[in-house]
Amino acid sequence: MSGCAEAAAVAATLPGTGVRNPEAPGVRPPMVPRQASFFPPPVPNPFVQDTRISASSRFLILLLGSILLPIRAICVALILIMAWPFAAVATVGLPEKLTHPVIGWRRTLTHPALKFLGRAMFFSMGFMVRVKGKIASPIEAPIFIVAPHSTFFDGIACVVAGLPSIVSRTENAYVPLIGRVLRAIQPVLVSRVDPDSRKTTINEIRKRATSRGEWPQLLVFPEGTCTNRTCLITFKPGAFIPGVPVQPILLRYPNKLDTVTWTWQGYTFIQLCMLTFSQLFTKVEVEFMPVHVPNDEEKSDPVLFATHVRNIMANALGVPVTDHTYEDCRLMISAGQLTLPMEAGLVEFTKISQKLKLDWESIRKHLDEYAAIATASKGGRIGIDEFAAYLKLPVSDVLRQLFALFDRNHDGSIDFREYVIGLAVLCNPANTEELIQVAFKLFDVDEDGYITEEEFATILQASLGVPDLNVSGLFREIAKGDSTHVSYVEFRSFALKHPEYAKIFTTYLDLQTCHVFSLPKEVEMAPSIGHNKVCPEPVEDGTSDKKDD
Repeated sequence: MSGCAEAAAVAATLPGTGVRNPEAPGVRPPMVPRQASFFPPPVPNPFVQDTRISASSRFLILLLGSILLPIRAICVALILIMAWPFAAVATVGLPEKLTHPVIGWRRTLTHPALKFLGRAMFFSMGFMVRVKGKIASPIEAPIFIVAPHSTFFDGIACVVAGLPSIVSRTENAYVPLIGRVLRAIQPVLVSRVDPDSRKTTINEIRKRATSRGEWPQLLVFPEGTCTNRTCLITFKPGAFIPGVPVQPILLRYPNKLDTVTWTWQGYTFIQLCMLTFSQLFTKVEVEFMPVHVPNDEEKSDPVLFATHVRNIMANALGVPVTDHTYEDCRLMISAGQLTLPMEAGLVEFTKISQKLKLDWESIRKHLDEYAAIATASKGGRIGIDEFAAYLKLPVSDVLRQLFALFDRNHDGSIDFREYVIGLAVLCNPANTEELIQVAFKLFDVDEDGYITEEEFATILQASLGVPDLNVSGLFREIAKGDSTHVSYVEFRSFALKHPEYAKIFTTYLDLQTCHVFSLPKEVEMAPSIGHNKVCPEPVEDGTSDKKDD
């Protein structure tokens, strides 16, 4: 079955989506199959960890912890004290931000000692490390890419890789004992108060990555924040901008009891240290994958490069990928401050911002609007009653149809992600170019960059509620004689020359309110709903720090 046929079949099975009965003029046209790229992510919340400890495990933790915890804590402290003199020798007299690599007697004397002490520290914590694969040389791969990033214990990858440089916050360099050791491995320091810090950091990464072994290798956690390892979230493109070969490193913690995962909702730093130190041992696997050499297309597009590497790592781990990012964590915290469940703020920021042209501030503003409606409901989701109360309208067929346009998964409620998508597609004004781009993506069901006649017919037939609608003539006019497919250039050219089609091509969702049939007066009023509180801004005519690195 083709993608279009499958989409039409799905649409036909949804509640209230059958073909219009001519004897029932009040029945609305059927709903349209949703674009696959806007489907909910396979992992709803990668930033929460709920570790459940049985009674027998608690007893064992208390028993072993009473002996192991104080011993291991003392050993870690002693090793850090022993490492400090070597770190001091490696950094004395050097500026905070290095302009040249540390070479000569400093590195010869201190680097082997720090590597040994690093391994000794993780051994004293009870970690049993299993290493797979071969470590690439600085010439083969100037940059290590480590994922998934789920805990502060992930620093073990840095030790196993031979203490390469890392990207870290400037504040970390001033932490007692640890800060001096951090500076000894020649990190790239990022300042959050310097507006030029991002540009400076990228330039520094590029300089080191292209030094052909003059600088130490660089180790990067591209996710930028901790997750629960159930998926790989968006990789930040910074480490991929130089366009040099990278070596992916996979981290696994194959333990029956998870005592290491450090997410935004879960155990604190101290609690995880106490739990981990109280285990007889903690297994960790560090796998060095084959070096990924970018092709010309990846060199010119860091985002594509990052996406390909992430997909390779996700396949090796057997986990899905999502478009969550650190900004989702910020929205999650904001949701908690608005008395919503924290997970209500998760929207897959990367996908939503790119496809709907929304920045963080715009989405954050929508969260305030959403909270005003949803705080009265259970679970932080908008039901039909809350929807009606906010609009000051009775629950009617017309309101149910508008509600259904927002309720993308047809579960009877609107979450924040659906609310943002609904506002962007139904209400937000945009210029003509943006409208055409969104419309093309919506018609391109299989997302192959072209619209086939079957895709075109599926969307229009379902939107207009006319299952036997013939679109061949219109399709040929758009395709300029090529009846097999329409490219974006052809679609754009036709839309600009025929503005009367703009409303149809803007979004299939808006077609639910078109006057295709002779509808009752209350249905004909549906388009005016776009100017009430669902769309707070009127549409004018015209051209439209906790777990972060």
